[in-house]
Amino acid sequence: MIPIITLHSSLQHEFLHGHPFRNQKLNDLLIAPPIGVLVPYLRFKSCHLTHHINENITDPYDDPESYYLDRQVWASIPAWLKRLLVANNTLTGRMTLGPALATVGFIRSEYGRVSAGDRSIIWIWARHAVAIALLFWLVSRYGSLHPAAYFIAAYFGMGLLMVRSFIEHQAVEKANQRSVIIETRGPLSLLFLNNNYHSVHHAYPSLAWYRIPEFFRKNRARFLRMNGGYRYESYWEVFRRFGFRPKEPVAYPMEPNRTRRDGDRDDR
Repeated sequence: MIPIITLHSSLQHEFLHGHPFRNQKLNDLLIAPPIGVLVPYLRFKSCHLTHHINENITDPYDDPESYYLDRQVWASIPAWLKRLLVANNTLTGRMTLGPALATVGFIRSEYGRVSAGDRSIIWIWARHAVAIALLFWLVSRYGSLHPAAYFIAAYFGMGLLMVRSFIEHQAVEKANQRSVIIETRGPLSLLFLNNNYHSVHHAYPSLAWYRIPEFFRKNRARFLRMNGGYRYESYWEVFRRFGFRPKEPVAYPMEPNRTRRDGDRDDR
């Protein structure tokens, strides 16, 4: 179940970018069932499209998928939380602690948005809760898994997905050098639907997953020049280097975008 749930998350990513049909409402309807449990599809879609504002990638406030913290926030948090977040910046930590930390952080962020007046989020989460209840009933009634076992599979399905997101971005000055290329065609590349060519995806987000490898092959020199050579040979290389060692500091090394209200910054 774990790789199946991971693959479904990869498919959600493709569907929100306009595949396989031109009718986006049809795409959303087909992929919306909460196979991965932890995040409502429509909220993932909204946050991910915001993430694709390339000049904001990695910014701790304006990129909803950033794992960095403002240096002022980092300095203010307790030591135990710092240790937890440093562990989360290793690949092993991201696969095990990451789903819990990401879910708690996301729910806190959602609560802040609702408190600020965005009531549409309540209905998205309410529909998500009803759909999960239906999913768990179907699993327990017609399947062989207890709902708790399914939830564990969903948790580690997200953990496996985080192998991909762990290395996707780095905090550097030039925005086009923040997205990685991992030159592998192995099973993880298939599981992630070629999102290991992440610099290609950010440059051409509507390019279908099955066209990405050939497009990269024909333009390899240009992409590696564009992203400043931010590349790895394989995910095995990533694990060797960062399996038990943080890939970067948690504190954001640049000055973040401070256009948001102080309350938003404190909550993040």
